[in-house]
Amino acid sequence: AIRRARDKLRALQILSRKGIAIPRTAFARRPRPVDALVEAVGGPPVILKVVEGTQGEGVVLAESLAAARAVAEAFNHVNTSFIVQEYIAEARGQDLRAFVVDGFVVAAMQRTAAEGEFRANLHQGGASAPVELSAAEREMATRAARFLGLSICGVDLLRSDRGPLLLEVNASPGLEGIERSSGVDVAAQILASVEARWARVREHD
Repeated sequence: AIRRARDKLRALQILSRKGIAIPRTAFARRPRPVDALVEAVGGPPVILKVVEGTQGEGVVLAESLAAARAVAEAFNHVNTSFIVQEYIAEARGQDLRAFVVDGFVVAAMQRTAAEGEFRANLHQGGASAPVELSAAEREMATRAARFLGLSICGVDLLRSDRGPLLLEVNASPGLEGIERSSGVDVAAQILASVEARWARVREHD
């Protein structure tokens, strides 16, 4: 499950097949011209991201076809497969992180990108604030965790004009930002889950 989540392409393929809405996405296995991929997701601006990466690393916003070609050339130069994804302008540099434990959203926060930055990740200078998720957003987060087989994960969502879109699922999410923003002791929720699992194991011994 962790391996599936860390492979962005594989995770998106699984979730899309299960009917979870994601931004329009195309995949390039090295080397491949990027023009057709940009067109497939609706044209620039587009997001290009490496298949495996965390904390916003390996994610680039290309505002023109020429910029997308330059980024793709750089990825191809280092033999890196990448994803081309539509840019959701109406999200305005914000995303949502839902923290799921054993099939329930136990905490959530909204992340806002720093000025001049499009990535809302806290490691990229983004700010966080508490947020109330809609029923649809909660359902999307818990379904994503279930379909990938993860009992503990962070699910990143975007609010778009066509409803919530799943950005990615993080199998090893940090706790500091979401605990500070939501006021929820997420670590205690995780420990309670582990204790409950251990108690069930002992019952069967």
